[in-house]
This record gives sequence, C-alpha cells and structure tokens, in this order.
Amino acid sequence: MHETKAIESDAINCNAASIIVPAEMAASALTVAIPEPVRRLLSSSLSSNSQRAYTADLAHFRASGRIIPCPPHSIAEYLATLADTHAVATIQRRLAAIGKAHRALGHDDPCRTEIVKATLRGIKRIRGVAQREAQALLRDDLFAVLERIGDRPIDLRDKALLLIGFAGAFRRSELVGLNCNDVEHARQGVILHLRRSKTDQTGQGRKIAIPFGRTRWCPVRHLTDWLAHAGIEQGPLFRSIDRHGRIASSRLSGGAVSTIIKKRLSAAGFDPNVYSGHSLRAGLATSAAMAGASTWKIRQQTGHASEVMLNRYIRNGDMFSENAAGTVL
Repeated sequence: MHETKAIESDAINCNAASIIVPAEMAASALTVAIPEPVRRLLSSSLSSNSQRAYTADLAHFRASGRIIPCPPHSIAEYLATLADTHAVATIQRRLAAIGKAHRALGHDDPCRTEIVKATLRGIKRIRGVAQREAQALLRDDLFAVLERIGDRPIDLRDKALLLIGFAGAFRRSELVGLNCNDVEHARQGVILHLRRSKTDQTGQGRKIAIPFGRTRWCPVRHLTDWLAHAGIEQGPLFRSIDRHGRIASSRLSGGAVSTIIKKRLSAAGFDPNVYSGHSLRAGLATSAAMAGASTWKIRQQTGHASEVMLNRYIRNGDMFSENAAGTVL
C-alpha cells in the first residue's frame, strides 16, 4: 500500500511540470483522460520561454526533495534557502511555477497562504526588489557606435539591426522575429507588423511606424540597403552570417542580438557590461523623453499599456528637465 502511494506520489511529482509543458502529461494518472487535441492546445497556452523557465524552476524544486502537493511551511523553508543566493525576481518566478503546478493538478495553492506570502515579503525587505537595469543606448551614443561600423555584409546587417531595434523600441525576440512580409512600405517610411510579442501571446498583432530619418542614420534606408545586398525577399529579415560572409537562411537568435550590441559597443569604446539587448528599447524611450516626446507617443512605439510600465524603461533621461531644484537655485 505504501509502495503504491509512493509510486503515485512520484508520478504526480514528476508530472507537476506537465501542466507547464503539457506535451509531457501523458503518463500522469490525472491527465490520461485529456484528449490529444486538448493537450496540444494546452501546450500553446504558454510561450516557449515560459515553458522552459517553469520547467527548470520545478526541476529545482523537486531537487530539493519536495513533491507536489507540498505543505505551506515546507515551501516557506524552500524560499528561505533561496534568499541568500537568488535574486528576488527568480524567487518570485519559482513561486509562481510551484503555485501553477499545484492548481493545475487540482490542489489548493499553498503559495497563497500567509506563511508563504510573509516569507516572500521578508525576503523582499531584506534583499530589496530593485533589479539591475541595462543602461539605455541613447541616440548620440548609438550614432557614435554606428560611425565605427564598416561596410562588410555583417556590418550592413548590424547597422540595420541596431537602427530598426532602436527606432521600433523592439524587444530582442520581436526584432529577430520580423519577416519580409512584415514590412509594409509607406510614403513616410515603413510600417512593421509585429505579429506576436511578450505581452501579446495570442497574436493580436501591432503596427509600428518607422519614419524616414533626418540624418545619415535613417533606419529605413539602412534596412533597405541590407535586404538588397543580401538578396532577401522572403523569410527572416535578420540572419546569421558565417566568418566567410555567407548569409544563412536561418534567423538570428535573441541572444545574438545582445552579443552584437555588446560587440559593437566595445569596438566604439563603451563598456559593454552595462548594456544588454534591452538597451535599444530603453534607449528609444529615454531619448524620445529627453527630446520632449509625449509619453502617449512613446507608448505608441514601445507598446507599453501604461505610463507606470513605460517609466521603468525611461532611464533617468528627464531627471534634469524642469527639475524642481533647478527652478529655485
């Protein structure tokens, strides 16, 4: 009897991640009755990035010797073991994965109990919740970087990548996800059709206008130059290039965007360690705020739903604009 319970417990525990990665649910006694078409739809309920993160989080939870269902006091102890070694954001994500796994398997969510919530509040008070923010790549700094880039095929690609990423305030995944059929030419520039994004997992889509630039660093012209040189007429806009200059048919990865940004910044004399793939997005928001653009127009470009969320991306660009101390000193 005890052996049977242990086997059932292990099956449930091993498949706690099944609701996070539903394709793996078949072996669970709780899920064998779910038809395959439903399982396929469940597997699409989360982005691939979320699935990978939640699966890794649950694997770490199981490695601590805990199973699903888990009592609240044990989860609180688990959080305490993470307090000194993990960022608050990571701890919160792991807690979300644990709670989701409980709810998916029909259990009460122990993460909503007071002992767990109070433990998390204590971690936040001790550790603080401020996250390291990537430095914004401001317009003039971007131009300085572009000045140091040559005219090889990889240089043409990187100039277009940086300028479109900046002008569209794109996330890494959005930038590398663009295809030729997402580009619509207009009299004032181009309109890029963003089919899906981090905040639009259902694929409603959004249009971002990229106007012709007033400087030599026109994003539309550099995108056109890159596509013409590469002979790209369909498929991904931004592609891998090998050391011999051969352009692949495969699209760049999100990680490659960060690598390109850091490499180009370093070549221009900037410290690459304080920048990331988000620096282009933050750079457009900050530069536009410094230039006096309204927050509504900035949000139209970035896609932020509220000014509260937008303010997280404006990196102190307008701190000195109409500063209260400056009006009296």
